[in-house]
Amino acid sequence: MALGLLDILTPWNRSRFRRYLERASPHVYMAHVGLGWAWARLRVNVEKRLAGVDPVLGWLAVDGYGFHEGYFHWPRYLERRDAPPLRGYAARAFDQGLGRSLWFVEGADAERIISRLQGFIPSRQPDLWSGVGLACAYAGGAELDAVRVLQKAAGASAPHLAQGVVFAAAARERAGNPAEHTSQVAEAVCGRASRELAQLADETFARLGEGGDFPAYERWRQDIRQHFTS
Repeated sequence: MALGLLDILTPWNRSRFRRYLERASPHVYMAHVGLGWAWARLRVNVEKRLAGVDPVLGWLAVDGYGFHEGYFHWPRYLERRDAPPLRGYAARAFDQGLGRSLWFVEGADAERIISRLQGFIPSRQPDLWSGVGLACAYAGGAELDAVRVLQKAAGASAPHLAQGVVFAAAARERAGNPAEHTSQVAEAVCGRASRELAQLADETFARLGEGGDFPAYERWRQDIRQHFTS
């Protein structure tokens, strides 16, 4: 976030974030999320900023933008459920981060999360569930019984919840900071070890091609969800 802020505020030197990524590949996922916080703080043109970041992982910055808005402006985005201030797929990536913020705003309370999420229109709920899954597995803070309650409540969106768990496992594996709660949620939601889920994320990422009706980032997420659809 700090490097992103500096890049925007000092236009004579806009390479700090890029140079950081060159030396910090293990943290590439979280770094992009932090970049999104900078975008939210300074109210930048997201479409313009997306053109200057990685075409796949750059969407994680929009996820970070959505998390920021849900966490710091929850009355507007979680209570009133205002629409994302973005267009196209960016609105969906925003909701993925917004769903992640639910985990913290509602204190990892499964029933409160479910109640809040189910108040959104159906078309927004799958992406919100994805964010809940990521936060649930990455941050922890809930008993496994509560995690299973979430999975049951997700219903048809359960593959989206699972996809979020996969992303959490991938982030921890790549950064080399495994956590017992991440492993437990991986087994409970996906029936696989955290390391296996991280491998799934890597394999599906490596198979990404060009084209399609959605950005490559969404096609990556779709490929992961297909493993849990049944």
